[in-house]
Amino acid sequence: MELKPNQVRLMMLQVADAIIAAEPMLSQADRDLGDGDHGLGMKRGMEAVKAQLEPMDPATVEQVFVATGTAMMTSMGGASGALFGTVYRAGGKALAGRPSFNAEALSLLLTAALEGVMKRGGAKPGDKTMIDALAPAAEKARESTALSLTEALTAVAAAAESGKEASKAMIAQFGRAKTLGEACLGFPDAGACSVVVMLNTMRDFVLA
Repeated sequence: MELKPNQVRLMMLQVADAIIAAEPMLSQADRDLGDGDHGLGMKRGMEAVKAQLEPMDPATVEQVFVATGTAMMTSMGGASGALFGTVYRAGGKALAGRPSFNAEALSLLLTAALEGVMKRGGAKPGDKTMIDALAPAAEKARESTALSLTEALTAVAAAAESGKEASKAMIAQFGRAKTLGEACLGFPDAGACSVVVMLNTMRDFVLA
């Protein structure tokens, strides 16, 4: 199974709706560790994504992801806007010239997204950030390039979920959560929760 550019557009609209619906959960996850604005920021970003993608008739897969990242970056502000914008802009640019989205493209997308976010934010796996869901997802995607897109996304979403769960046992090294020390144990990182929602929704889209 391969997704054509317009199917990728529809998938990202579904991702946007899922993040908007998850705002209360994402806000709570951020309140547990920080200032509680992550969910509202992500919701605002995804409303901008919808406004950008709904009228679009994309010629390439790259176009959809770059437009998604640009909309998030320009509408959200703050660290989340920069980092999640980078996920889709860097990931999208890695797909330049590809006519469709398959398991190999998923690997390129997530690998470039991970590299972009680590470079921009300075965090690494184990710092209790979105990277703790994104890094295992990217690794699983690289192992899954020979699979169907459905199988690859199923494996990748599960890896992200495991990474998010593992973040509960980490002490934050970034952001407001850093000041909490051991008090942040037992809670997942809010950015990692957002990564999981996105990848679960992509999986659900190809399973439907």
